[in-house]
Amino acid sequence: MSKFTKEMVDDYADKLLIGLTKEENQMVLDEFDVIDAQIDLVTQIPGIEKVEPMTHTLDDFVYELRDDVVEDSVPVEDLLANAKEVDGNEICVPKVVG
Repeated sequence: MSKFTKEMVDDYADKLLIGLTKEENQMVLDEFDVIDAQIDLVTQIPGIEKVEPMTHTLDDFVYELRDDVVEDSVPVEDLLANAKEVDGNEICVPKVVG
């Protein structure tokens, strides 16, 4: 596996629309170094390639789905009565983005 570089971290940060300072970029690189070291330790375990991936930590995990029960819902008017400002069936909230 190739090591992460500063340019890779910057590229991913740009794609995620988050800006990273030099210090934050270095922190991310340091964290990836720790993760890489841990992965290297796991891959050194004898016979690890023979272990099948698990979907749950307990092999005998049993779950039961409950039956769907139709219940009356709270009337919309009652819910909207708790809002400070309402427009039709919608709650007005303050604008938070530019």
